[in-house]
Amino acid sequence: MALCVAALAGGVTPARAADPQPYVTVIRPTGNADLDTAVHASSDLLGLQKTHTVSPFALVGRIHNDYARIRSALESFGYYAPTIVIQAAIASKNGATNPQDGHDPDLPEWMQAIPASQKMEITVSITKGPQFRIGSISIVPAKGKPPVKLDAHETESLGIRTGDPAIAANILKAGSQLQTTLAEEGYALADVSTPQAWLRPQTRTIDVAFTVTRGPVVNLGAFSFGGLRRTHPAYVVRRLTIAPGELYQPSRIEAARQGLSSMGVFSDVQVHHDQQLASDGTLPLDFSFAESKRHSVGVEGGYSTDLGGRAGVSWTHRNLFGNAERLRLTALATGLGGSAEQGLGYDLYADLMKPDFGSRNQNLSARIEGIRQLLYSYRQTAILARAGIVRRISSHWNVAFGGEVEQERIDQMSQTHNYFIVSLPLSATYDGTGVDNPITPATHGVRVSMNVTPSASLEDRTSFFMIMQATVSTYFDLANLGLARKGRSVLAVRGTIGNVEGASTYAIPPDQRLYAGGSATVRGYRYQGVGPQFANSRYAIGGTSMDAGSFEYRQRILQKFGAVGFIDAGQVSDGSTPFKGTLRAGAGAGARYYTPIGPVRLDIAVPLNRPRRGDKWELYVGLGETF
Repeated sequence: MALCVAALAGGVTPARAADPQPYVTVIRPTGNADLDTAVHASSDLLGLQKTHTVSPFALVGRIHNDYARIRSALESFGYYAPTIVIQAAIASKNGATNPQDGHDPDLPEWMQAIPASQKMEITVSITKGPQFRIGSISIVPAKGKPPVKLDAHETESLGIRTGDPAIAANILKAGSQLQTTLAEEGYALADVSTPQAWLRPQTRTIDVAFTVTRGPVVNLGAFSFGGLRRTHPAYVVRRLTIAPGELYQPSRIEAARQGLSSMGVFSDVQVHHDQQLASDGTLPLDFSFAESKRHSVGVEGGYSTDLGGRAGVSWTHRNLFGNAERLRLTALATGLGGSAEQGLGYDLYADLMKPDFGSRNQNLSARIEGIRQLLYSYRQTAILARAGIVRRISSHWNVAFGGEVEQERIDQMSQTHNYFIVSLPLSATYDGTGVDNPITPATHGVRVSMNVTPSASLEDRTSFFMIMQATVSTYFDLANLGLARKGRSVLAVRGTIGNVEGASTYAIPPDQRLYAGGSATVRGYRYQGVGPQFANSRYAIGGTSMDAGSFEYRQRILQKFGAVGFIDAGQVSDGSTPFKGTLRAGAGAGARYYTPIGPVRLDIAVPLNRPRRGDKWELYVGLGETF
């Protein structure tokens, strides 16, 4: 006040205080990164300095509140005797000047005297002090309940021991972990309350007590289903992996709920139970369902310079007969301007999938398809029908077997042949990438696909042959070497090998022979552009052996973009074993735009040893990674 009076007496107008008061907060590191994160998150000074500026008096209140907020953050890490110093000073180019302690009773008047043109710097310095440790850990019964004694497994599930740092999150987590363990043992009504803690400054420890109620071991009671409109309850029961009379276990109940959600006919599946047992001592479960829309329409498209454009629509009917059956009708126009195509073609097909056919995890799939494609290698018009069983034998392995018949007409080099082909395709696939959606890019693990197809061509040149093919791809995240952040830089490698036994090249229908070239094998070469060709033409003959390999470097850029560099190589021959023929190699680069349903892919590739009449470059556009 004296300062203000002197200024007025001298005829000088006092500086006008800032309202609101701008400031910047500096929190000095404690040496513990996790603790620093917690302190930063707890500080209102730091969190509100840009979005909620206040008057000087309100800022003093914010400083006072931060003492308690920061102390709580420190105590949550076991530091119960810290020293917290908060100072306010005038910021300048030469550093903060005239620091004032946050507890100083004259701090409000000091702030009022700061001119509006000045910015304030608030510094938080912390001395952690000793870290307290867990002392005794006791289990006490709820009032009026019998004593509770934990066995070794239950004690281990707490996850804390005497002598551990007294970190609040770990102590609270211990209670929830014990609750989970008791529930998994069948104690459906078990209760572990929020732990009580007693601070022992003399020994720098904290004694912890958990109040525990076990209750009885409980079995599952009757199931009820609500919200089912078209889905048959009997099918839902068959899909369940739990049944009345079994031991109550939350993990198995949740797995059963997720299994129902994965059927594709429900938009939501919930399961509830009361906190009271039925009269027979069991615990009934109530399942509630929200069924998805039965019909959907989709569009499909893609482009490459060799196969041209591919576009069409599909219509899907889910839950066709009330047992999660799926019918999909698709119509595609193909061959729109590709260098490996001679004209417009089509692909029309109807797919039916019936889940849990015969047994759980075994699906029946059937297809009727009409195809017309005018490739440079041959022109094909065909109708085919196939049916097969796909069985999941483990979390990584699937096997498939079935039958297929095909009636086709093929024109090649001014000759027309009709073929009636019967085949029995067998396949096995392994996926260790941990990626459920095939469009989602894999960052680690291995994929394996193996196919064996005994076949017979029974019209116009009868022949018997067996097609064998295997593809392996693997993915390596450079984060494992400390060279990048997780999932940002990935090496991907693919290898394919194929062989046809039992008949020579010309005894096999052209569409059953092996080819290479294109995005599935060797980019930079048009589809069927690698391998033997008819003399003085760009028509591929095909072969009875094939091998190809690809190497990619995939780099994420920012949040939604990515880049890819790759090199492919492969060969086709009419021999009986792979790794023969003229090896062709291609290289290129691409861009990715990552969407919620998968990356949009654009790749450009050039041949490194282009054959005569081969394309000079190829462009590929699609959804999802190449492999």
